Amino acid sequence: MSQIHKNFTDCQVKEFLNKYIAKEIDQAYLQKILGLKRRRLFDLLKKYKDDPQNFSIQYKRTQPKRLSSDIEQTIIEELSIDQKIIENKDVPLKSYNYSYIKNRLENNFNKKVSLPTIIKRAKENGFYLKKRDKPKKHEREVLTDFTGELIQHDSSIHLWAPAAKEKWYLITSIDDYSRFLLYATLVRKETAWTHIDALQSLILRFGLPYQYYVDSHSIFRFVRDRDSTWNRAHLITDQATPQWKQVLNDCHIKVIHALSPQAKGKIERPYLWLQDHLVRSCVRENVTDIKHGQRILDLELRRYNYKQVHSTTQQIPYIRFKDAQDQKKTLFRKFEVLEPFNDYNDIFCLRLDRVTDPYRKISINNLVLKVKNVNPREIVQLRIFPLKNGFSQIRFWVKNKLVDSQKVKNSDLKGVHF
Repeated sequence: MSQIHKNFTDCQVKEFLNKYIAKEIDQAYLQKILGLKRRRLFDLLKKYKDDPQNFSIQYKRTQPKRLSSDIEQTIIEELSIDQKIIENKDVPLKSYNYSYIKNRLENNFNKKVSLPTIIKRAKENGFYLKKRDKPKKHEREVLTDFTGELIQHDSSIHLWAPAAKEKWYLITSIDDYSRFLLYATLVRKETAWTHIDALQSLILRFGLPYQYYVDSHSIFRFVRDRDSTWNRAHLITDQATPQWKQVLNDCHIKVIHALSPQAKGKIERPYLWLQDHLVRSCVRENVTDIKHGQRILDLELRRYNYKQVHSTTQQIPYIRFKDAQDQKKTLFRKFEVLEPFNDYNDIFCLRLDRVTDPYRKISINNLVLKVKNVNPREIVQLRIFPLKNGFSQIRFWVKNKLVDSQKVKNSDLKGVHF
């Protein structure tokens, strides 16, 4: 809307309109002078002709200047909640989010308040912190042109729901090109299996990406001197292949590692957005259970993916992702179980190698299993897939051939971390 009332007086506008009516100036010139579009100009002209004596361009506020007492109280209550969150050192929030409060007032209380008004109340009541210095630029930046060209994958542990009094891991995978969050879940314990499960969920839904981008956590990468034990101290970095990476190898997906924490900047920005909204919502809903926390995470995930305009791409992540897919700008490939395997559980699994004893048995710590169709002193690869009933399926492979399959209790698989 034009701010004509800030640039001209009533008398000045009347003079311009009289000159236009007298055909002393043309329409294009008048629009340019007043900064109006054609429709707005003719609305103003009609208003002047209908009542020249009372014509005015001065803006009249249609809403009262002061907020009602209940809105004032709600703003202060929301700011007070944020203050308690910020003061909790175990919670990953260091600042107020006035936009979050604005949206919450509108969505949860049906109260529309402008952002400057909320900021003003915050400053007046001591709920304001000076902006921190901007962090240094990333040491490594990854640029992509296709969906599926690079998936950034990471995890973060925080006290997401203070009322739960326990920290949870947030595991996330994001498409670098579109900034579309393809996977996000909360888990109590971080293991190789939780990250393999993330791979399975993403690949079965979207297909095989070209490469993954991760940090150097031991789940993703073997690093000499950090991960070596007495029996493999002779191995150099990357000679040992972690369970998670073995899955990617079977899927023919490349892996690159961040050179530093700062290099993970792109996934950190969505993390900050999720951290901010997840914690604030968990506090307000008094979340004490991880399943409740996951429901809130799912809501925030939908908001981020389908409604939030990303600050870098200036697009909603899903729209950018879908447009690229429609235009064939994608490196996602169809997932297929390749020979010799015939079940995706043979791909998304944990792996162990064992040698059969003279009685054709193998042992996993104290668990002894007799394996069919094998010879004594034969190398057997166990591919272990946890089921949802407290059991795991173990498929025994010898020389690329499935020789046996057994179900065992997870509690008996000591040393195998699910």
